[in-house]
Amino acid sequence: MRIVVGVGGGIAAYKACSLVRKFTETGHDVRVIPTESALQFVGRATFEALSGNPVHTGVFADVPEVPHVRLGQEADLVVIAPATADLMARSALGRADDLLTATLLTARCPVLYAPAMHTEMWEHPATVANVATLRAHGAIVMEPAAGRLTGADTGPGRLPEPEEIFALASLLLERSDAIPRDLTGRRIVVSAGGTREPLDPVRFLGNRSSGKQGFALARLAAQRGAHVTLVAGNTIGLEPPAAVELVHVTTAEQLGVAVDKHAVGADAVIMAAAVADFRPTNVAAAKIKKGVDEPDRIDLTKNRDILAGLVQARHDGQLPGLAIVGFAAETGDEHGDVLTHARAKLERKGCDLLVVNAVGEGKAFEVDNNDGWLLGADGTEQALDHGSKLLLASRVLDALGPLLR
Repeated sequence: MRIVVGVGGGIAAYKACSLVRKFTETGHDVRVIPTESALQFVGRATFEALSGNPVHTGVFADVPEVPHVRLGQEADLVVIAPATADLMARSALGRADDLLTATLLTARCPVLYAPAMHTEMWEHPATVANVATLRAHGAIVMEPAAGRLTGADTGPGRLPEPEEIFALASLLLERSDAIPRDLTGRRIVVSAGGTREPLDPVRFLGNRSSGKQGFALARLAAQRGAHVTLVAGNTIGLEPPAAVELVHVTTAEQLGVAVDKHAVGADAVIMAAAVADFRPTNVAAAKIKKGVDEPDRIDLTKNRDILAGLVQARHDGQLPGLAIVGFAAETGDEHGDVLTHARAKLERKGCDLLVVNAVGEGKAFEVDNNDGWLLGADGTEQALDHGSKLLLASRVLDALGPLLR
């Protein structure tokens, strides 16, 4: 694929280097178009070495090739990172005073802006209006991350990490319409990762869930406009999604308490976490030693069913209008195949949608791709084709939309 990476003149321009490398390492043909200001932060030679293509900023370079028209026309995707307040203002006005803004005017492919600026600049009415204009023109403007900015300042306006920008850009290459602003104003709670039930201070009962699918759902819901609370269990190594409120938990009980709390007033809960069905009845205060005090057996106590509890609370009028999405990791056995067990689970749980994954070695857990089925309480069944976990998340959010009050 032909990808144009535009680089605005902000301190976060150095992160564009990692983004360019990610695109080239996955086989894409990358042209970097920085602004003149961007070259004050990262030199031309760096971008040329990483992309393998010449780098220009003005419309009069390589005139016979007409790059100010051709680059946009031929691109499959344009990514602007960082997108500064000035660059977005010029783009919103349709300016064409350098190679990058001229390319943006000729591009007919998806265009993804990753903003980076101080909080005051991001929240200024002029920037808010410019972002709205760009989105009205069909561009995707990411919600920025919150965190440390230049100097000692903190707040929203930080450039999302290159991994996150790359993931959303790759999603647009899989599905160009995957990031509409259809969840604006909605409050969505997503659970992710596996829970851990302690046996002693060292050991625990757990599962293989990495949290990647739940993080993908939270990440995409936020970029589609929702206010997202992500209740995360064991998700070691995953970067928090931009523009998402993150709540860390460990056990099934902690996860249930957090989900119950944040479900109040929410429009939807998506239970993607792998919640332990059982916990040890007794937790040792000290490490259990081999051959000394090791037990003959470990008694287990059943954990409460968080998903079924949400459905019951809705039925009782405590969570009116809440849309509820469950997940089922299934294997076939002598009693039926994956879908047979999933249909029975949907009937037992009573949720609106059930995402079903067939699990096994290299499937669903601890991998970057996923597939499965989406079962509806109305009897509908949709196959979810194999692809990235963000792609599967986009299909789930599509189905969620019509259920929202």
